[in-house]
Amino acid sequence: MKDLLTASEVIVYTDGSCHTQKRMGAWVAILLYENREIVIRGNEADTTHNRMELTAVIKAVEYVSANFGKVHIQVFTDSQYVMGLPSRAEKLMADNFVTKDGKELRNVDLLRQMLMLFKNHSIHLNKVRAHQKKNDTMNYNIIADKISRSLTRTAVKEERFLPSAKE
Repeated sequence: MKDLLTASEVIVYTDGSCHTQKRMGAWVAILLYENREIVIRGNEADTTHNRMELTAVIKAVEYVSANFGKVHIQVFTDSQYVMGLPSRAEKLMADNFVTKDGKELRNVDLLRQMLMLFKNHSIHLNKVRAHQKKNDTMNYNIIADKISRSLTRTAVKEERFLPSAKE
């Protein structure tokens, strides 16, 4: 992996997870730049799995842009939702992010943000298989998955981000 890293490129592994009943989730991005590994992460309430997957990529690109300037970003994701976005971009924009039934698409805020990032940055998406088995080589996709799941479990256990009960 180290031979892939150059000063003009950042490798990013992203993942998101969500407890569907509690609607609490987490996202993580592992950034590999030069000889550094940087992990950024966060939790959100009232969310979905797809929102967390999108958020992981968005936060990673924003971090890279703010800290490393104009570099090429190789994003590795196991999300088919994220992977399919560039091929649907033209249609989404032509339809103004509205369904055939006239309803606004879910995650429209993040979809718009993501498409703007693709327009303004050099980003290449790479599909990786989800939930791979651990082996002897470093697999950042497995690490990102474990971190996002752990953050989600912790948030649910501690009941973080739940709205306070109305009296």
